[in-house]
Amino acid sequence: MKAYDCKLIRKEEIAPGIFDFVIEAPEIAAATKPGQFLHIDCGPSSFLRRPISICDAEDGMVRFIFQVKGEGTQSLSKFNVGDTINVMGPLGHGFEIKGRRPVIIGGGIGVFPLYKLAKQTGGTVFLGFRDKSLVVMEDEFERVSDLVIVGTDNGSYGYDGYVADAMDGYLSRSDCDMIYACGPKPMLKTVKAIAERRKIPCQLSLEQRMGCGIGACLVCTCETTHEGTDKHMRVCKTGPVFYSTEVTLND
Repeated sequence: MKAYDCKLIRKEEIAPGIFDFVIEAPEIAAATKPGQFLHIDCGPSSFLRRPISICDAEDGMVRFIFQVKGEGTQSLSKFNVGDTINVMGPLGHGFEIKGRRPVIIGGGIGVFPLYKLAKQTGGTVFLGFRDKSLVVMEDEFERVSDLVIVGTDNGSYGYDGYVADAMDGYLSRSDCDMIYACGPKPMLKTVKAIAERRKIPCQLSLEQRMGCGIGACLVCTCETTHEGTDKHMRVCKTGPVFYSTEVTLND
């Protein structure tokens, strides 16, 4: 996989510790599908690249949003407009666009990889955050979706509680033929259970620690429902998107 030196065109801190970057990357933008990710060199203070999902890609520009969580993302957040960032991508297996009545659900930083998907599919979108101070991209999703429902775990904004519960209530009164989800594992487990109980096809984008990002190091394997040598698959290469019936979410 080729690495590109990309100029940082835009930088904005959209919530405390959450940065919105746009880089100039024509080849990556032309090849990107919803759900794929970048493997980013965060600078000399970080030995390993960091996998960060692509939020959007068009007109030669690639947008990614990340939360500062450790040394790598802290270093990345120090880049300024005009700086060059070395990026590999697009990597991974993204979402398969299927169905005419989709539901999209994201939690926390799992919201960001779903924006390009929503632009292509429309449908109903559920966005979940811990607190009102962390609610981002609501207006952007509203511009590309039929309906957007935002919830907060503590009830400080929108739906009071977990958005997976709000989605379950919505599905009791509305048709849906595909669910797309990205977020923390507890949320994905709930979405998986709801989708399978209701017999709705469901695609899950998994968040997993990665090393090389290209399938060589085996750091990011996940347990699947397959047998034999396919029991554990590499999230960076076979995923990060899997059908809910393919993964156990046990590990």
